[in-house]
Amino acid sequence: MTALREDVGFLLTRASGLVVRATNAALADLGLRVRQYSVLVLADDAAEGISQRDLAEVLGLDPSQVVALVDELAAAELVERRPSPTDRRQRLVAATAKGVRLRRRADGAAAVGLQRQLGDLNVEEQGTLRGLLQRVVDGPEDAREETRRAG
Repeated sequence: MTALREDVGFLLTRASGLVVRATNAALADLGLRVRQYSVLVLADDAAEGISQRDLAEVLGLDPSQVVALVDELAAAELVERRPSPTDRRQRLVAATAKGVRLRRRADGAAAVGLQRQLGDLNVEEQGTLRGLLQRVVDGPEDAREETRRAG
């Protein structure tokens, strides 16, 4: 195991799995899992709604996975698909009033789950970790530029 303790990819994967499990446990009483919660947050945060394509990109999921997540949330009346005001071929995913209320409750539950896993880190260390992970997720500028050109 010593070689893996030095492997950043392994550590990121392992940490992610631990955080997801802790957060799923905290969200369970609300009937949500991390991926559903993530879609609900993005749908609530987007004033007009967010496209399924954008959801897939932000979450790093295959579009078919996003369709299934949106279908689950729509069946629970937590999100709805609305026509786009700028593209009549596109539907946007937006939180319903019920979804907004559940999201507010879920925010607290998700924070508890995260804190269960990060509890050994003080507030400053957690901020440092968050900042470093944001930089990793954003990627180097040249990679972002290449992605924009390809998209």
